[in-house]
Amino acid sequence: MKILDKYLLKTFLITFATVFVILFFIFILQTIWLFIAELAGKDLDIGLIIKFLLFSMPRIIPLVLPLSILLASIMTFGNLAENYEFAAMKSSGISLQRAMRSLTLFIVVLSIVAFFFANNVIPFAEYKFINFRKNIAQLKPAMAITEGQFSDVGFYNIKVNKKSGENGNKLDGITIHKKAVNSDGSKTVIKAKNGELISSEQSSILQLVLNNGNYYEDITPKNYNDRKKFPFAKSSFKKYTINIDLSQLNNTDVDEEKVTNSNNMLTVNELNYTIDSLNNNYKTEIDSYSENINLRTIIENKTFNEVADKELIKKRKPLPSDILSLFDKNKKSEILKTASNNLSSIGYSIDGSSTNLKAKQKNINGHLLALYDKFVIAYACFMMFFIGAPLGAIIRKGGLGLPIIFAVLIFITFHFINTFGKRFAQENGITPFLGAWMSSIVLTPLAILLTYRATNDIGLINMDVILAPIQKLIQKITANKKKIADNGHR
Repeated sequence: MKILDKYLLKTFLITFATVFVILFFIFILQTIWLFIAELAGKDLDIGLIIKFLLFSMPRIIPLVLPLSILLASIMTFGNLAENYEFAAMKSSGISLQRAMRSLTLFIVVLSIVAFFFANNVIPFAEYKFINFRKNIAQLKPAMAITEGQFSDVGFYNIKVNKKSGENGNKLDGITIHKKAVNSDGSKTVIKAKNGELISSEQSSILQLVLNNGNYYEDITPKNYNDRKKFPFAKSSFKKYTINIDLSQLNNTDVDEEKVTNSNNMLTVNELNYTIDSLNNNYKTEIDSYSENINLRTIIENKTFNEVADKELIKKRKPLPSDILSLFDKNKKSEILKTASNNLSSIGYSIDGSSTNLKAKQKNINGHLLALYDKFVIAYACFMMFFIGAPLGAIIRKGGLGLPIIFAVLIFITFHFINTFGKRFAQENGITPFLGAWMSSIVLTPLAILLTYRATNDIGLINMDVILAPIQKLIQKITANKKKIADNGHR
């Protein structure tokens, strides 16, 4: 490797490492902010919090890596151009492509590493992250309950005055509101002097054992007048056990979509297998429903068939266009009523099946987007380098001023188009392939254009095209004024 390649690679790597660490730290702070409700006031020790953040870190890489490459490229090549190092290279016969050769090779390797990271590390981290959150609730069940306020835990709202014990599983002053199935509000209230939370790593059931309390339940009489008396039932207990499904604790997730969907926890091979199974299931359901709805639309009225057969045998001619003319008024009314009911039933069935099929298609789209995302991140690294490096050479500014403005604007555009495309594809507005690759398709021409302009020493914007007509207009106006003034003096 020549001295120039070593120099450029060293300069870029130092800048890239610095930018990556700073951006990664910023995005980690964002993650803490997103999950602050799960971390704050839950009696978690520092070890569990660090482990929690470690499992959430890999999902940040697809955002940080392309932005770091973009910003580092602009800063590196901007510094070279600003300090006239590019001018010295060109005077020695070294073109921009030659200067970028070693860095291009490094970016290609980095893109391949990014793909394998997205395909292997991120799915594993997602799996560990989700299961770790569930295990926290099993190991420290008291984290789901905060002192002095009602905490939403499954089908119950629980408030305790004080928690004690090694894991905060000893509770004092317990008030529980059981959620109503309908929207009439809570009908059941349980109060107890103290209690204990019991859990096991082998079980997903959390037991809340209450001691010395009362059970209140509102009763809704059938007679409307009796409801004004607000009757209720009251019973006391020395010991009462409530079983809570720990899976309900994840329902308060601020990133629910990622927790409930398993597509982010699958590799490329697993996604291909899952997508194939989902597509086969989708097609089978469509075929099955088509056959079923076809059978339901066939008229199976015994009286109608008998009369029709008799008419055909008797007159030996095809049925008339108005088939109902074969029946009397009562039969006509019966047939029309049956047909109307069948149509209504089929309409409801179609609506229900349509909703079900849309949900299945949405699930397929989600898996396809997860598959394409693994390739998009690799290509995004490569594309961002060929946007940033030529742009830095053109604007000729290094440091943290103008490069940051350009990098943020480009990355926001990339991220916005990417998010919009995936959301639109998720709702089946466009194909998942186009939705996942939309941002890359839009920005690739920009990378080609910037590389071309930087190679040929053309500025970012050719100001002569804009200024030349304005200058001509100003000159023409000035000449006319001068001519008018000369005529006035005469």
